[in-house]
Amino acid sequence: MTDHLLESFADGVATLTMNRPEARNALTGEMQAALSEAIDRLSYDPAVRCVVLTGAGGAFCAGGDVKGFAADTGRGAGVGAGNGPSMEQRVAGLRRGMEVVKKIHEMPKPTLAVIPGPAAGAGFSLALACDLRITVDTAKLTTAFSKIGLAGDYGGSYFLTHLVGAAKVRELYFTADVINGEEALRLGIVNKSVPASELDRVAGDYARYLAGLPTVAVGYMKRNLNAAAHATLSEVLDLEALHMVRTMMTEDHKNASQAFVEKRSPVFAGR
Repeated sequence: MTDHLLESFADGVATLTMNRPEARNALTGEMQAALSEAIDRLSYDPAVRCVVLTGAGGAFCAGGDVKGFAADTGRGAGVGAGNGPSMEQRVAGLRRGMEVVKKIHEMPKPTLAVIPGPAAGAGFSLALACDLRITVDTAKLTTAFSKIGLAGDYGGSYFLTHLVGAAKVRELYFTADVINGEEALRLGIVNKSVPASELDRVAGDYARYLAGLPTVAVGYMKRNLNAAAHATLSEVLDLEALHMVRTMMTEDHKNASQAFVEKRSPVFAGR
């Protein structure tokens, strides 16, 4: 357990709050480990039907701890020459930490990033790993990496390419331009951009709506859509056929079909 990540649950919605407001919720090893453990656990908790990722203190996540980078004397040309971990060890360690975005992207529940303020670098990537994003219209969003001479991590180059396309993602990575919530909405990076005074209400309503969906079907939809990013048409058709038949066997489908016949709104139980 760590106070770097807070967890709450209500109305089928599990909320994970990155909690280092004094550092704009910059990532720590404790935070990453807690987030990875929580995603694993919540993925298969039947009571959880939507996961919200957000940040405390008016920020989402500033990404890596740049002050810590500056103090790390093991970086640079001396790495692997008796100055701490080798390059291979550093790569392996970073790759293990980055697995959390894959878990978020693939978890069989809808995920919603609620962005109350700045999201930069790996923090921006965490938001991009979620299925949907709501931001305040004044939030400052940036890839950030080129400003400190880094190439980028945590899957941002993958997620942002699929959201905005090859040319725009190059611009956003090369320049590290800061965009606000309204611009992010125009580019299709976020789904909703709202005034700060409305964020809690809009995000809460949206999360509860997502929690009321047919959870099993949504999980299979995610598998189809994730595969569509790289698979052939035949491969996607195979998956769709398999997952369609699987969801036809759910309690939610049977109840919704009966509700359709009876001309009433379905109520999904997530089973």
